[in-house]
Amino acid sequence: MPFDETGRRPGRRPSRNVLGGPVGVCSNDPMTGFFRNGCCETSPEDIGSHTVCAVMTAAFLAFSKAQGNDLSTPRPEFGFAGLKPGDRWCLCAPRWQEAFEAGAAPQVVLHSTEEGALRHCRLADLTRHAIDLA
Repeated sequence: MPFDETGRRPGRRPSRNVLGGPVGVCSNDPMTGFFRNGCCETSPEDIGSHTVCAVMTAAFLAFSKAQGNDLSTPRPEFGFAGLKPGDRWCLCAPRWQEAFEAGAAPQVVLHSTEEGALRHCRLADLTRHAIDLA
C-alpha cells in the first residue's frame, strides 16, 4: 500500500505512542521504521514489532551483534549504512526487552515509541530509559 504525503499509510488510524499521543518521528537519517518512513509504526506484517525508538549506544550495538543481529556493519546491498552510537532506530520491542534484562538497554524516545511496544515491554522500564521526559 502506498504512503500519503506525510509518510503514513492512508486509511489507517493514526498510530499512538506509549504516552497516548501521536507517534513522533524517530529518525529520517538514518531512515528507520518497519515502513521506512521515519516512524516506529507497526502493522500485522511487522512480526518483529519495530516499535521502540531507541538511541544506539556502543554497548547496545555490541550486545545486539552478540545476539546475532549486527546493526553496526554496513550492508550496501540492502541500502543499510550501519548504525553508530547516537543514531535513533526503530528497534524490535522484544530485542529492547532482552537488552533491558541483560543490562544493555539503550535509551528510548517515548514520544516516538509506538504503543505496540507495551505488548513486550513495561512502560515503567521504558520510562526509566527515556530521554524525552522533562
